[in-house]
Amino acid sequence: MIKYFKVAEHVFSLEMPDACSLWPRLSQYDPFVVEDPGCEPLFGVKLEQGAYEPDPEREVMYDVPTEAGETVVKLYHQKDGWSFDMSPDRSIPCPAHMTTDEHFRSGRLFLDNRRVSDAVFGINNAMMLLYAFRTAPLDTLELHASMVSNSGRAFLFLARSGTGKSTHSSLWLKHIPGSELMNDDNPVVRVWPDGRVIAYGSPWSGKTPCYRNVEAPVGAFVQIRRCPDNLITRLSLLQSYALLYSSCSGFKADKQIADGLHSTLERAVTTVPCYVLDCRPDEEAAKVCSSEVLK
Repeated sequence: MIKYFKVAEHVFSLEMPDACSLWPRLSQYDPFVVEDPGCEPLFGVKLEQGAYEPDPEREVMYDVPTEAGETVVKLYHQKDGWSFDMSPDRSIPCPAHMTTDEHFRSGRLFLDNRRVSDAVFGINNAMMLLYAFRTAPLDTLELHASMVSNSGRAFLFLARSGTGKSTHSSLWLKHIPGSELMNDDNPVVRVWPDGRVIAYGSPWSGKTPCYRNVEAPVGAFVQIRRCPDNLITRLSLLQSYALLYSSCSGFKADKQIADGLHSTLERAVTTVPCYVLDCRPDEEAAKVCSSEVLK
């Protein structure tokens, strides 16, 4: 069985056996299903049944140390394309592996065991990675952020893991009337040819189940920093670029992907204001932030 999905108007697919017990575990993708894609998918992931056998001559291209609880992704280049080893935590030997062609269009996913949580992790991570890589040259950013909507606009809160993105979103939901959560970990932003910068929900939302097929023009990007006082400051263009660059996903050593990201980032930061919010995790922080970005 092949299912097609559309996120930010980009179509991709997942293929697994019809009777695969994992299909019911992937309900987060249901809001994004399209029966007739109307075009060739950007990429497809196929779940393979055999055991994974790594290429003994593959070359490590990306293997960055992670903190406890953070996802592990190792990327290799090999004769016929690329391969990935993936784990939900550095303490767990990688239970998911994927091989792709040279252009990341076709992924073959291998799962070492059938523990449901590891299998769902493998599928989600494979889809997120290929989505980020394939859409980067197409004016699209997959961001590590928490995102709320208010007054018809989307506001994205960015920070390092554990700094308080989700906490700040929850403060908006509680104290700023009209706020709704759009995505809590991996929203997508697309810059259209007419200059519109639109944010989209996605099937990937971290630990918070928020899988909404929604969209809204971006009102602001806000960096969250912990501080004893609540103060919001507009960032310069260079600071704004650095903020978004550090928050977007993509294999930045690949020229086509990097060029796409740079072009999209430049257009985004010259269109949408970026701020840094030094704050406490309290009601006043949400009010200080909203009073500035909702102007």
